[in-house]
Amino acid sequence: MARYTGPVCRLCRRDGMKLFLKGTRCDTAKCAFERRDTPPGQQPARRGKVTDYAVHLREKQKVKHYYGVLERQFRRYFNRAESSKGNTGDTLMVLLERRLDNVVHRLGFGLSRAQARQWVCHGHVTVNGRRVDIPSYEVRAGDVVRIKNRAKSLDAVRASQSENHREVPDFLAVTESLIPEGIVGRLPGPEDVSVPVQTQLIVELCSR
Repeated sequence: MARYTGPVCRLCRRDGMKLFLKGTRCDTAKCAFERRDTPPGQQPARRGKVTDYAVHLREKQKVKHYYGVLERQFRRYFNRAESSKGNTGDTLMVLLERRLDNVVHRLGFGLSRAQARQWVCHGHVTVNGRRVDIPSYEVRAGDVVRIKNRAKSLDAVRASQSENHREVPDFLAVTESLIPEGIVGRLPGPEDVSVPVQTQLIVELCSR
């Protein structure tokens, strides 16, 4: 399973916005983007004019970094969105929002998508009572996402919950129970996407 293992704060500086890749650290003064919001590398001020292609590419890279997917996987999502009915850009973002690691994060069970991905890969998460260890698993309306009922899983997730203060989106609901559990009330829509992105630029780039 391929994934990015480099310095994530560098990605925020490259994309010119906070991607919240390091959990609660991104909300503090220690955030690298807050301390230095210039692009990484030597002498960033001397770089030339940004081309039209660079603007389109940056939007795509921003979404890839935000959801933690690499190029080949992103292309598969785009091809599915392009062959589906409706707006391609909106469908693409909805497919990414339906990823299990994203849902676990937005339920507040993981401080970041990388941590939520780890919970899933290590078998701490069940969907409708069955263990699912595939981060890209797509949730459906009515699915019950629950943390496995064992001490190791519960301790890890509860520690994350105690630090997480972000709001749960409307399409999800956290149930009041001793074991962390959430319900997918409906499929996410374009209005539920939490990253500001111009999807039309991504469509134009990937359609070339």
